[in-house]
Amino acid sequence: MLHMLSKILLAPVLIMQGKSVRKHTPRLPEASGAREGEIHGEVPALRVLICGDSAAAGVGVAGQQQALAGQVVRELQRRFPQRNIAWKLWARNGDTTAVTLVKLHLRPAEEFDVVITSLGVNDVTGRTGRGRFRLQQQALLKLLKSKFKAKQIMLTALPPMHLFPALPQPLRWVLGRDAKALTAEMERAVAGQHGCSVLHANFPIREGVVANDGFHPGPIGYQMWAQAIVRKINDCATE
Repeated sequence: MLHMLSKILLAPVLIMQGKSVRKHTPRLPEASGAREGEIHGEVPALRVLICGDSAAAGVGVAGQQQALAGQVVRELQRRFPQRNIAWKLWARNGDTTAVTLVKLHLRPAEEFDVVITSLGVNDVTGRTGRGRFRLQQQALLKLLKSKFKAKQIMLTALPPMHLFPALPQPLRWVLGRDAKALTAEMERAVAGQHGCSVLHANFPIREGVVANDGFHPGPIGYQMWAQAIVRKINDCATE
């Protein structure tokens, strides 16, 4: 209640700061390169899907080899050197959870062992309510399990927006509170769901780790995120 009241009272300042951030923040492109591939091995394939927003798409680095998908594949090769790894990336800059749901409904059915999502920042900036966000995340889990037969699903927690250097105060504080609230809704969405979890990448928001726009990971950030993902892949998904 206090947070909502603060947002109402600060609305004129927040609107002005939001416009300024959009005007002055560098608009980086998505990473170039292949969005699917297969690493052949002697053991049956581990099928991996990464889906979501600009961070999943690799904004902040030049190519997919440096982005999340490439880094995940590289870490999987290190951990499972004999494994056949098949991977796909379905992500676009600006996508919200609702948009991702629509796109997944439109895709043909196929099967994945591990699905990693990167969603929520655009829901924060688009003012998606907590209850609606939780319902959308629950619908996402249901769809990934039913249509795409996902054995393990990792919802990546929202980044610590209260630390984003590109955001001025009090906008940074407000968006940071909203990001924490939506991560809490993710936790509620996965509660009691077998094979589903919220992943906290926890890489530091500092120069050299994040991109020069102050929002997206850089190569080191993507590497740390990928390492957290691969550590969390469980035996169920790799049988």
